[in-house]
Amino acid sequence: MGVGRFVYTPALPLMQTQAGLSASAGAHLATANYVGYLGGALAGTLIPGLVRSPAALRTSLVALTGSLAAMPVTHGTTVWLGLRLVAGVASALVFVIAVTSVLGLLRGHPAHLPGWAFGGVGAGIAASGLLVLGLSPVADWRAVWWASAALTALLAGAAWRLRLELPAATASTASAVPVIPPVSAVSVGEGVGRPTATRHRRRWFAVLLASYTLEGTGYIVAGTFLVAAVAQTSPGWVGSGAWVLVGLAAVPSSALWTRLGRRRPLHDLLLAALVVQALGIALPALVSGVAAALLSAVLFGATFIGISTLALATGARLQVHRSVGLLTVGYSVGQILGPLAVTPLLRDGYRPALLLAAVVVLTSAVAAAALRVGLRHPTAATRTRRRPTPRQPATNQGDA
Repeated sequence: MGVGRFVYTPALPLMQTQAGLSASAGAHLATANYVGYLGGALAGTLIPGLVRSPAALRTSLVALTGSLAAMPVTHGTTVWLGLRLVAGVASALVFVIAVTSVLGLLRGHPAHLPGWAFGGVGAGIAASGLLVLGLSPVADWRAVWWASAALTALLAGAAWRLRLELPAATASTASAVPVIPPVSAVSVGEGVGRPTATRHRRRWFAVLLASYTLEGTGYIVAGTFLVAAVAQTSPGWVGSGAWVLVGLAAVPSSALWTRLGRRRPLHDLLLAALVVQALGIALPALVSGVAAALLSAVLFGATFIGISTLALATGARLQVHRSVGLLTVGYSVGQILGPLAVTPLLRDGYRPALLLAAVVVLTSAVAAAALRVGLRHPTAATRTRRRPTPRQPATNQGDA
């Protein structure tokens, strides 16, 4: 899935210089992939039988491989749009099925193990960068797509007999942090009665949803155009090399953020990860040179999977019905909007697009900061209820 979905990013500069793809058409191809991904994710959510179907997994693997192999067969943008749409649907179904199976098979094991499985996405990103890095000096853009199709077919063969197993009924099939304990009464106002508690949870879930949707919008701009932006101001190898670093940094990120989630509040970690990611996105737009590009890649790769991990786990803690599904839809809609929002800026190069993306992620961080404040402090009604009476010291009520 990592190869099939993300090889487009390092292939984009080659398609622009060798296949005549314009910047706006490149943005539209990215959007088609993200629309397909949203459709595949919704299908996996609304049709539960898909996540336990070996036929659905294998069909998706074949469709993903075929969509990559067909890209160099034509120069037609319309056909490319259709192929990237198919790749989006197939990669989403592969991911949903794999996540469901991993959480089922690793039930009862240490929580960081699913995080390492999710690192496969990062490994695919790194592999796609290595393909372009190795082939671009000796071959054209067509060879990149054929090689990515061959690598995807090889990996699909390894995954062909993946054992599908559903998680326990109480486990989330999409949360990368299944070990988060239930949210405390104080943090969501449970002490003031069920209707008030429900409104409080929904209010702060809406803030989380806004933050995560903005993250989807900002992150995907870098996830689509980072290599092209770096290639404009750096030696030819740096763009693909930076993409390799994005993938390598992403491999351990989910497992590491999961471990940190055992020691620090999730909303604190979410805020920190968003600020670091905004810095990573803005860096190549503000500072030229190889060092800035490579540091940007590490910061971006180390955070984008971790942010999803933390946001989904925070949503689960708020105990809002279908929180994971709602957050996933918001994130996917943000991904669709991102390339469309920056298309008018691309005529001036990719730096303005990266700067706008960094501002959007910083806005997401502001929402996360508000969420952090709201979840750390109980409502006034809760504080009133918990205040000890004058006749009985707090120490006798166990409130100290």
